[in-house]
Amino acid sequence: MAHIPVLPELVVILGIGVVAAIAVAFLRLPAVAGFMLAGAFVGPSGFALIRDPHAIEVLAEVGVILLLFTIGLEFSIERLKRIARLVAVGGSLQVGLTTAAVVGLALTFGESLARGVFFGFVVALSSTAIVLRGLAERGETDAPHGRFTIGALIFQDLAVVPMMLLVPVLAGQGPSSPFIGIVLALGKAALFVVLTIVAGRLVVPRVLARADVSQSRELFLLAVLVVCAGTAMLTAFFGLSLALGAFLAGILLSESAYGQRAMANVLPLRDVLTSLFFMSLGMLFDVTVFKTHGLTVFVIFAALLFGKGLIATLASMVMRFPARVAWLAGVSLAQFGEFGFVLAREGERALLITPDESRVFLAAGLLTMFVTPVSMRLAPHLAAGAALLRPLERLLGVRSMSEPSAEGGERERRVIIAGYGLGGRMVSNALAATGGRYVILDLDSETVRAGREAGAPIFYGDVASEEVLEHAGLSQAEALVILISDDEATRRVIAVARSLAPDLPILVRARRHADTPGLLALGATDVIAEEIEGGIEVLARVQRLRGVPINVLGASVRDARDATAHAARPSVIPRARLGELRALDALRVESVLLSEQMTGVGKSLVELELRTTTGASVVALHRDGTLHDQPDPRSPLRAGDVLYLVGSREAVYGAIALLDGRHGFPSAAHPG
Repeated sequence: MAHIPVLPELVVILGIGVVAAIAVAFLRLPAVAGFMLAGAFVGPSGFALIRDPHAIEVLAEVGVILLLFTIGLEFSIERLKRIARLVAVGGSLQVGLTTAAVVGLALTFGESLARGVFFGFVVALSSTAIVLRGLAERGETDAPHGRFTIGALIFQDLAVVPMMLLVPVLAGQGPSSPFIGIVLALGKAALFVVLTIVAGRLVVPRVLARADVSQSRELFLLAVLVVCAGTAMLTAFFGLSLALGAFLAGILLSESAYGQRAMANVLPLRDVLTSLFFMSLGMLFDVTVFKTHGLTVFVIFAALLFGKGLIATLASMVMRFPARVAWLAGVSLAQFGEFGFVLAREGERALLITPDESRVFLAAGLLTMFVTPVSMRLAPHLAAGAALLRPLERLLGVRSMSEPSAEGGERERRVIIAGYGLGGRMVSNALAATGGRYVILDLDSETVRAGREAGAPIFYGDVASEEVLEHAGLSQAEALVILISDDEATRRVIAVARSLAPDLPILVRARRHADTPGLLALGATDVIAEEIEGGIEVLARVQRLRGVPINVLGASVRDARDATAHAARPSVIPRARLGELRALDALRVESVLLSEQMTGVGKSLVELELRTTTGASVVALHRDGTLHDQPDPRSPLRAGDVLYLVGSREAVYGAIALLDGRHGFPSAAHPG
């Protein structure tokens, strides 16, 4: 077998990556931090164990493409519409304010306007791969701060195109008016998006359907990879980033019937190659820079981490996000980005930045990327960060609730619902149907707007705030139902609510059963863990499909609940359908609509002697929009009645023939 030159180095870097990830796991740090440390260890500035970093970088780039592709698979066009305003407004605020701040600093220190704008572009970009990986691991892509962050990242990827076009202009090497080039680039981008949507709706499902017909897992995986890579290559052709194209391909594929299957097939490959990407970032780390420019590197590092984070926080607060959401969004965006490296190289070619300046700047940027996984993990636990922003929150007019008084200041007993996702809508709909009083609190302004348009009593506010809970009438509330996706925020809400209302019933939805004891200790009255309820529902349905008797099934459900000490929800067993009881496979269920011409109309079941004559039983009758499960056998049948018959095949079709006035069992009357 031919020798593969890169294979030994690949084995080395993956092996060290595994060791580093295990080591940081003991410190309760994310695996991404371990992968980046492994890259620094084997890189040129470490022990130089990798002789061909370029081959690793190629595989790493594929990993980023697959990461963005799978993130897109978890999205949908409808979900993308929900964050369109965050992309346009939030992204432009974050990029614009960051660039303006850097330009101001550059001019203060005597730099030219052109260099100031260039450095502003480089600083404004954040790491899509690191941030999305962190949000996905914590299940926060749909949390308010997650949506703002993703919107800003999408805008940054789109902004790379005009930024790249402006680099030679800033260096005085391009045309005097760059606007035509920018307009053309944006036009090409718009054309690409249209082509992608058309292909995603018309071509891609047909290609995957053909691959699916073959029943070959390998062929289907190859087809998915071609769709992903092909779309990414098209984005490069149109001047956009490969990662953005992969993200769009994932969104379009998520709308088809093959989205989940594509996700399951791509995930293992994505995880391996994405890990290589984080290691390749670590390999760029240059220790020698610290010997000559250590102080400068740390100053730039601090300016990037705190200054950029503060600007992102301000941008989210300008969009009326409360302090906690703004704090988490700021931490998520406070690092250097992958495209910053690309812009820096373009700046070197255009002589906007010297190679020595680039090394210093990139070393500081890599430090921010090293600490981001850790800071994202710690940020939700640091309430002090949000507390420092409270005065600014009031100064900017970010009020806790969108109106001065919820429902005119009434203080009737009602249920307070925190979060208006699917679970929140289900609870509110049930309360509305039974005459219950309720008020909804949510941090997503778009969700609040849509809820208001639908007539829901929903208000914009941070439910973890004492002011919000008191304003919503917590002391007189019937119950507090917490249905938010931020685990740390859920804990804070419980603690605050329990301190304000010691006897209030607090019902909490949790993702993991392991979280239940801690939530109960904080003061939750009842915790419904998604993994338990989902597991028990699957257990019940599997046993029902196997034909397990209902009393045995009930015992299985009770045993499962007993094994999870805090699962106190009553057992709910799915209703058995006749076709699911294997012991009754010989029985047939059919319905028959009675018409005026049938001889059975006007006669009762007793007169027809239907069961005695045919052996079939009438188990229900549908009349005038109402189902009668115990029809009166002495009541005359009417035209328009629908009878539901149960019995053997011969008995059921014999009963149909009797009702119709025919005799015998003609084959046309009862198909097999």
